[in-house]
Amino acid sequence: MEKEKYISDIKDIKEIMERSSRFISLSGYSGVVAGIFALCASYLAYQTVYTSQSYLGYRMVDLTVESICALILIACGTLILSIGSGIFFTTKRAKQMKQSLWDVQTKRLLMNLAIPLVSGGVLCIILLFQGFVGLVAPLTLIFYGLALVNASKYTLTEVRSLGIIEICLGLFATYFIGYGLLFWAVGFGVMHIIYGIMMHLKYEK
Repeated sequence: MEKEKYISDIKDIKEIMERSSRFISLSGYSGVVAGIFALCASYLAYQTVYTSQSYLGYRMVDLTVESICALILIACGTLILSIGSGIFFTTKRAKQMKQSLWDVQTKRLLMNLAIPLVSGGVLCIILLFQGFVGLVAPLTLIFYGLALVNASKYTLTEVRSLGIIEICLGLFATYFIGYGLLFWAVGFGVMHIIYGIMMHLKYEK
């Protein structure tokens, strides 16, 4: 009995230390919803960027000031909706776990996440206005992956794995430059949905 109590005490101490050092209230639902938003954004971006020339013919990029602005609006709208849903579901889960949503670990997480994201976002906007549209999708995947890896030490370990997958997809998208939007849909859409379902089954059931 004493041995079992000792093991139980160690588990409790370990859980308390994990709660104090990592932000663990991330909700799987937020990943699923963000993935759905990303798939919708991919479809809208495809309709905005590409224009049909002939039936079964080539698809060419149609980049105008209007289409560039439309892409930025789509990206901003997707980002706002994803962040909003993430805050909603994460706040709900934090209350269920009786964990503070805004603490030192949350600030560290957001800071380490924001630096690569903001840097990559600014770079992609510059490239977009310079006409290098083919590099935008790969670079968003790479910088997003770097942001996840950078912030993973302050949250669930699975976030690091997701970040590495996003980086690999971004590198593949750079090589297969004409299929960047497809890789973008897989990375931000499909992978988020899979990740969200896995997190829900593992941590929220």
